[in-house]
Amino acid sequence: MKTLDIHIKMNFCQLDELPEEDQRLVKAAVGATDNAYARYSHFHVGAALRLADGREVIGANQENAAFPSGLCAERSAIFAAQSQYPDQPIVALAIAARNAAGLLEQPVTPCGACRQVILEMEDRYQRSVRILLYGTAGVYVISSVKDLLPLSFVDANMH
Repeated sequence: MKTLDIHIKMNFCQLDELPEEDQRLVKAAVGATDNAYARYSHFHVGAALRLADGREVIGANQENAAFPSGLCAERSAIFAAQSQYPDQPIVALAIAARNAAGLLEQPVTPCGACRQVILEMEDRYQRSVRILLYGTAGVYVISSVKDLLPLSFVDANMH
């Protein structure tokens, strides 16, 4: 038996170090936290994505008393974009979160289900999705969801 090391690569920067279009996307994700329906957790997550044609789509988490019936911000943005613009690949996705104390200091990462959905978008369009995870301390910049889901499962695994 041998041990395998899996490493991920990401950058960390301040918001003002990002290109202007990425700063705008992060700010849209922060603004989208206001659209969250987080009656139970009081954890407001916002997502904003940019499509290949430059359009931006936002999403926010939506909770429900029957907890499995809710939806994360990332998937609400992705599904809205895919419903409206199915021919447009997603090129970037920004995520921000806040609780009762305000915006989180450390960036929040997508849950496993959201990671899998982002991976499906990369596989569908054969194009990486750049991920921007915002916290008041700075932004993690990740070039592909594969860095967050290194042992991934896609359609090719079934053939």
